Amino acid sequence: MGRTTTASLPTVARALTRVGESIRLARLRRGLSAELVAERAGMARTTLRCVERGEAGVSIGAYANVLHSLGLLKDLAAVAEHDELGRRLQDAALDPRKRAPRRPRSSPANPAKKDP
Repeated sequence: MGRTTTASLPTVARALTRVGESIRLARLRRGLSAELVAERAGMARTTLRCVERGEAGVSIGAYANVLHSLGLLKDLAAVAEHDELGRRLQDAALDPRKRAPRRPRSSPANPAKKDP
């Protein structure tokens, strides 16, 4: 029984296709064969071909291994790093009137109670 995947939304499919094309171009710019990159990434050439086509059924781990083989793993870490919408939503949910609780005073110069 093979794995099943959900159909990608058209915008997601286009984005994956662009990622795959970018990976393929990076490999070609480095003058590396598909066989060599697949071997370094620990996968079959057919899987590398699927990565370079941007197919949705390929695991994120396969993409990560290919990026690592090309010296581009840092680019994967940049995914969703600059989440501007999420940050704006977070900032909008903050109540500017709320304050942090006060710390108790315990300095000897300002005693809380005096003894009679």
